[in-house]
Amino acid sequence: MAILSELILYPIKSCAGISVREATLTRSGLSVDAVYDREWMLIDENGQFLTQREHPRMALITPRLLSDTLELRAPGMLRLEIPLGLPDPDHEITRDVTVWEDTVLAYDCDDTTATWFSKAIGTPCRLVRFHATATRYSSTKWTGGLAEPTLFSDGYPVLLVGQASLDDLNQKMQAAGRAALPMNRFRPNIVIDGIDAFEEDYADHFALGAARLKPVKPCSRCPIPAVDQATGEPGPDPLDILRTYRSKAVMDDKICFGMNAIVTDGDGERLQVGQPVTMTLAF
Repeated sequence: MAILSELILYPIKSCAGISVREATLTRSGLSVDAVYDREWMLIDENGQFLTQREHPRMALITPRLLSDTLELRAPGMLRLEIPLGLPDPDHEITRDVTVWEDTVLAYDCDDTTATWFSKAIGTPCRLVRFHATATRYSSTKWTGGLAEPTLFSDGYPVLLVGQASLDDLNQKMQAAGRAALPMNRFRPNIVIDGIDAFEEDYADHFALGAARLKPVKPCSRCPIPAVDQATGEPGPDPLDILRTYRSKAVMDDKICFGMNAIVTDGDGERLQVGQPVTMTLAF
């Protein structure tokens, strides 16, 4: 029987995630206590988004949800707490920010927060938060023409990976004399156990209670899986092994691992680790 084995929320894009036992599934992604996946993001002085691709030390910024703040810790830094309440409309500072091809409105967090993050990752940056009035949608090329919302994710509200897919990769890694990798290298929101390796590639949808998750696009992989999420340093890099069997023609031969998914039913459904999952194949 397939089960939901992990739920991971990433409050700040490309920083560490929070593994949770329960979460709310919304059309925009996972939410825990009204905090949304990739609700915050780091930007440079030009408003361009920053990630572990260029700044692997972002992996060491660890969030924790408190009652009314997001607590952040990083090596060598005093802890920082960010209010979870939205800014006062009369005093908010906003700016346009860019994530890939999309430019959206965001709240600009304060100078103290910017200084903390700049020291934590070693480059000037600012923290921004997705604005309450902003809208951003996944590519309709892959959603079948549906306007599906997302926040500061790379493009889709949910990233789903089968546990057996990682097990398959790790068998190949160990056969090559290399260490097995934890799932956090691939930064999924949802991990499903009890399906065959890479069977998520061929699913029409997954049913989790009243919710329906539809995989729509293979997740092409950048250098981030090479970053050790515990140290912020590269190694071991799985991409050379994945290249031997995970290049997909539909993605112009890019290396793919996991599936980007949209929520077609059950907006607001409560998910729990350990609950049963039903997979329906697309053929």
